[in-house]
Amino acid sequence: MQAFFDLTKIGIVIFVLLTGLAGYALAYDMYSPFDPVVPVLLLVGLYFLSAGSFTLNQAQEWEIDKEMPRTADRPIPKGILRPWQAYAIGIIFVVFGFLVLFLLRPMTAYLGLATVVMYNGFYTLYWKRKMVFGAVPGAIPGAMPVVIGFSVAQPNLFVPDMFYLFLIMFLWQMPHFWCLAIKYKEDYAKGGIPTLPVAIGVPKTLYHIGLYTIVYLGVALASPIFVQTKYTYFVLILPFSVMVAIEFLRYFRSDGQKRWLAFFLWTNFSMLAFVIAPVVDKWIHL
Repeated sequence: MQAFFDLTKIGIVIFVLLTGLAGYALAYDMYSPFDPVVPVLLLVGLYFLSAGSFTLNQAQEWEIDKEMPRTADRPIPKGILRPWQAYAIGIIFVVFGFLVLFLLRPMTAYLGLATVVMYNGFYTLYWKRKMVFGAVPGAIPGAMPVVIGFSVAQPNLFVPDMFYLFLIMFLWQMPHFWCLAIKYKEDYAKGGIPTLPVAIGVPKTLYHIGLYTIVYLGVALASPIFVQTKYTYFVLILPFSVMVAIEFLRYFRSDGQKRWLAFFLWTNFSMLAFVIAPVVDKWIHL
């Protein structure tokens, strides 16, 4: 069972499900009849689509994972599964997830499929392996769960609410990933992955993390421009913004040597807070 959870990256899948559900809840028309089957199908479809995509990713990268101590214990490098088995599981999961999402709305299913293509195609095979700043375009598929969830309830994606959700999830990923890249710099070097710390060094990477963190927090603090935030602005958005800023300064002053986990965790949980905040304010004012 643990091997299955590792193969499908259950921790990241949970983030996918929460943000997808938040996108759906923010887009939902509160005056329309509620069908409880819809969010259930969304969660089922998103689960299989994302779990399948992550499984394919491990099948594609098992040789790289084998060279990196941090990932050498994953199911394929460890010999628990063979690559073809992971490919089979991944393809079945992605197809099933696509079909479930198609039942909700064809556009939702195609957005999910496009996400898989971007992540397992462009990002896994090229951006990550060839580009120093591959995490930037790679953040596009990482931000798609909220778009997929939003599209179930609202086919028009070009609205301020959607713009806010996408920006939060997009901008969050650079501090999130580059913080890990600094911590596991030697691992990525052994795997031949040209991450920012490997290519330009830790000091310059910290400046890039700072730049994206500032913009990320700026969007969160400007959330009333895009979405309905009232009480949660003071309960969630402001406190989390302050804590992320404080932890970044501590992390930066240590030259990336200390407080990395605190900054990493506050950044991750702040993303959930920033995405969930407008949903809470919308639904508590029924």
